[in-house]
Amino acid sequence: MSASRTRRLAPDRAADAARLRGTVLYVHGLWQTGAESFLLRRRLAAQGWRLRVLPYSSLGERPEVVARRCAREAKRLAAGTDKPVHLLGHSLGGLILHRVFDEGLLEPDRFSGDFCRVVFLGSPVAGTRSAQALAAWRFGRRMLGLAGAAELLDGRSREWRHAADLGIIAGNWPTGLGRLLTRFDGENDGTVAVAETRLPGARDHRVLRVNHTGMLIAPEVAREIAHFLEHGRFS
Repeated sequence: MSASRTRRLAPDRAADAARLRGTVLYVHGLWQTGAESFLLRRRLAAQGWRLRVLPYSSLGERPEVVARRCAREAKRLAAGTDKPVHLLGHSLGGLILHRVFDEGLLEPDRFSGDFCRVVFLGSPVAGTRSAQALAAWRFGRRMLGLAGAAELLDGRSREWRHAADLGIIAGNWPTGLGRLLTRFDGENDGTVAVAETRLPGARDHRVLRVNHTGMLIAPEVAREIAHFLEHGRFS
């Protein structure tokens, strides 16, 4: 690379660093890899947020193992910076993040306030009928994997009792695999019912016209995420 080309790149990198508001650690859902967040990554980047993916196997890893690795990665991203490190979980990923906080794996005096906010996307924190219906099939529980079976079939009552603000986005466009497995009584995103996403203690809850997977590519979801990360509430 020529010296002139190097000189042109250096100011651009400095400008990008100056525009960076902080980092978002993304935890994906069941049967996903994190690659599905590519459009969300671009949309958040346009608003100053750098998205990083926590890779894990929903089929082959237990949720407590993933939660510990998530906490280590969040601490690594937070080391030596005063810029925020926020946490974002889609579907099962939100339940992993709930476990991270419930098990006290992150310091509440550090991961709270303006430095750390949490957003769940379509996470069935109140249990999910579609996963229960799938588990009733002959090989259904195996299809849910170690993490999915442990978290999605857990009937415990959850709440949010942590210092970090939590915002939840649910979808009400009822198209998805879940409708082939069970009948929903109310609004749903085709996989998870809106009622299944409500969690006592959450700071804010927003329902958008998206389905379960489509919320990862919908521009309005990216806008709401960015708004919550900055203000602690949805627009």
